[in-house]
Amino acid sequence: MKSIDRSTASLITTSTSNPNVKEAAINKAETQDKNVEERVKPLKSFLSRRSFLGKSLAVGAGTIGAGLLANAPTARASGGLTRGDADILRFLAAAELIEADLWQQYNELGGIQDPEVPGGTGNPAYTAALAVLDEDMDQYIHDNTDDEITHAAFLNAYLASKGAEPVNLDQFRTLPSSQATGAQQIGRLTNLMQLTVDTSWWTRYRSDNKNPDFGDTFPQAVEGLSMGQFPAIPRNDGDLTPPDHLQAIANTAGFHFGFIEQGGTSLYPSLAQRVTHDEALRIVLSIGPTEAMHFQTWHDKAGNAPPLTDPTNGLVFPDLNSPPFGGEEFQTNLIMPEPTIFLSRAFPIVSIVRPTETDGAAMGAVNALTADGLFIGQTPAFFTLLNQLAEAADHARHGGRGR
Repeated sequence: MKSIDRSTASLITTSTSNPNVKEAAINKAETQDKNVEERVKPLKSFLSRRSFLGKSLAVGAGTIGAGLLANAPTARASGGLTRGDADILRFLAAAELIEADLWQQYNELGGIQDPEVPGGTGNPAYTAALAVLDEDMDQYIHDNTDDEITHAAFLNAYLASKGAEPVNLDQFRTLPSSQATGAQQIGRLTNLMQLTVDTSWWTRYRSDNKNPDFGDTFPQAVEGLSMGQFPAIPRNDGDLTPPDHLQAIANTAGFHFGFIEQGGTSLYPSLAQRVTHDEALRIVLSIGPTEAMHFQTWHDKAGNAPPLTDPTNGLVFPDLNSPPFGGEEFQTNLIMPEPTIFLSRAFPIVSIVRPTETDGAAMGAVNALTADGLFIGQTPAFFTLLNQLAEAADHARHGGRGR
């Protein structure tokens, strides 16, 4: 017998003793289960971890665009998803496709090369520079990459199983690859060679009296990274020397890792407040904490970035254990969120993820990634689509109100 939903099986065994009724119910459940499998089956061949990268992360359902968004169901998608639920899951699927793309590039040059995360051949010099931050960086990069691939694959497969449109960004894989030894020469969604990295996440999570949900701002840990455009991967083999230049590239990557994953850490709880469908909420609440695990790992590793000045462009990485940082709140081995204000200044401080304000959360994520330089070189159509996905997610309301 094929597997059937546990709640259906329970209903069959407890609601009747009539063998004919039982058999009919089992057959119906099997048919429903088979229908779901048939809808997901085409995706599975494209979205397994091993084939995900080799098939350009395709979902085989056509590229979602303005027309599809405009014609999306206005009430409920099959399976009980509200339109808002589907919009949120679609935006998260797009975000995970973007994350998978950037992490794939990091893994090709600085991660472990194996069949689980295929693609590159590794760059020993860059891998060694990353290992200055932690000797296990290649393993962590590999595992983070694998996680994001599975997130994107699952979200798209789930959307398809509910009769909702999955997300395909393949037409936008046009950005160039690094020319350094170890990188695949394929089209990319993201640009890791001209980044302007916001490092205020470092100081935000160490403050005990400020919260971005209150409009508070925070100083940069590495001010230079927020003021120019810098590579986080070697652009070519010329970037492998001099040593301090290559180390500056690895340091940039270390802070970029934290920037990316703190965004996911906030995005999932922010959008969870708008989800209606129980199963969709379970998905968002189950993926979100893994992003927090990633963030805590990278928070720890960024603190090990050695102070230096890049001799090719003057980028300075300060000693984060010295003034104006250092001290009890800023010592580099602190990786737990410091308790801070939440909901009201009248309440006692509490250790939390921040921000988690739900209004404009999706568009805020798009704006942050754009300001990061991650999409330099992308087409206007890419930005149009990403903005539409974000706006749709931000318009979703818990209970389906406002849709």
